[in-house]
Amino acid sequence: MADARGPVRVGVVGCGNVSSRYLANLAGQPAVTVAACADADPARARALAAAHRVPAVLPVDDLLADPGLDLVLNLTPPRAHAEVSLRALAHGKHVYTEKPLATTMTDGRRVLDAARARSLRVGTAPDTFLGVGARTCAALVARGAIGTPTSVAAAMMNPGPERFHPEPEFLYQEGAGPLFDIGPYYLTVLTALMGPVVRVGALGGTARAQREVLTGPRAGSTFRVETLTHINTVLEFAGGALGTLVTSFDVAATRTPHLEIHGTEGTIVAAQANSWGGPVLLKGPGTDFVEVLPGPRGSDGFMGMGLVDMAEAIRTGRPAQATGNRGLHVLEVLTAIADTARTGGGFATIGSTLETAG
Repeated sequence: MADARGPVRVGVVGCGNVSSRYLANLAGQPAVTVAACADADPARARALAAAHRVPAVLPVDDLLADPGLDLVLNLTPPRAHAEVSLRALAHGKHVYTEKPLATTMTDGRRVLDAARARSLRVGTAPDTFLGVGARTCAALVARGAIGTPTSVAAAMMNPGPERFHPEPEFLYQEGAGPLFDIGPYYLTVLTALMGPVVRVGALGGTARAQREVLTGPRAGSTFRVETLTHINTVLEFAGGALGTLVTSFDVAATRTPHLEIHGTEGTIVAAQANSWGGPVLLKGPGTDFVEVLPGPRGSDGFMGMGLVDMAEAIRTGRPAQATGNRGLHVLEVLTAIADTARTGGGFATIGSTLETAG
């Protein structure tokens, strides 16, 4: 396994749209080296390797079994996350997976159980809660800048990823949609700020049964929508604060704030939770809103910083931050929201915490 004196050797499985962003960000990070990549489409793997100077292109099975790799970066579509992670763990490799950890709680627990049985680590995106924007909000809440936190309001609404993604179909399958695609960012940041969620309720709908690809070589082709595309959620946190979360691919335009944290003495207005930076505005007692953190400056964090932190943790033996337990708690909240939104079944209780999930 990884030598504490050298970088963690990473193999990437899944060479789709997001992989280039990961590899560009990981380049030059001393804790990791990307040594191989694989995809069900070998041509896509070869293209990624050529663009980012990855030394080896392997079949998926060969990469997972390669004894020269320490960790698998799992960038496959959500439906394949659990299967690929379990196979990597079976070959003695740590895993860092794109969000969500899995698409069902059963599969999520299987992944964490397999890792524990082999003394391996599982990490999961999103890692925006490690960025300077979310950390600034957390510091303000911790020092009492808004008094006792009472509520949060979060919203991520847009017309859908077919505007910019050349292969958006997987984002409209079960286990994806705006809730599982966008929700993990917000729930991860919200739980980092407010603590674990203990109860949820939701209503949802689907505006269109069919969507059209709007960019890339397949522009003009259509596909079927398999999941809810607008969900309104209410949240109860363990500390007593309440929250709302709206996730939607059905909104043409909005001026709704992305994220607000309210307290007895003030309010924080933050950037969207799928970014790593600012701006962050604070209204304290007797003041108007002031800018605590300016907008993005390029060094506020990056996609993959959770993986880098995990690699450093593996090398030094310390705990990582973007952990599988955190991912499983978020997954339980996501699945409970999805279930109540589909059935209109009132509220669901969340049994896990950030530390004890699974």
